[in-house]
Amino acid sequence: MNEPADIDYESIFRHAPIGMCISQHRVMHDCNHALAAMFGYGHGALNGLSFALLYPSYVEFERTGARIVPIMNAKGCYSDERIMKRADGQLFWCHVSGRALHSSDPHAAGIWTFEDLSEKRPVTAELTPREREIAALLVDGKTSKLIAKQIGLSPRTVEMHRAKLMRKFTATTSSELVNRLLGVARQI
Repeated sequence: MNEPADIDYESIFRHAPIGMCISQHRVMHDCNHALAAMFGYGHGALNGLSFALLYPSYVEFERTGARIVPIMNAKGCYSDERIMKRADGQLFWCHVSGRALHSSDPHAAGIWTFEDLSEKRPVTAELTPREREIAALLVDGKTSKLIAKQIGLSPRTVEMHRAKLMRKFTATTSSELVNRLLGVARQI
């Protein structure tokens, strides 16, 4: 199928209603307007900077980078919901999806999309980096055993973090915790 000559793909990328970025070795090579605005930066301000800037901590940047490699190697793409950080330091839930452009090296080059979930899911508790990581995996439907295997902890350690999350969110069951993490209103 031939493409019409008048389609301007650069304009489509720049003005897409969802945050988009082209990366090389976990550096944002080119970002669209929606991505810059979502994170509180001016147009072009993120270009050439590490994705680490968008994470609550450098540890979370490193852990996520390591976690996505086997998934990208197997599937060629990756998607999750995680807590990210705006320029002003505000934390927010974000849906992130990406596709590797080189199957042999997932971080070499990729295209990434970011969707702000803060209106549907506010960050309501002060969490440690490990708690944010485990919360994101719980929201993704993973069990403690799967989380432990995925992030290299013992199931007992994951259960300990889950218990801390339950206390912070005043949840009495795991499903109630997930609902609270998702921002589902309390039933009275």
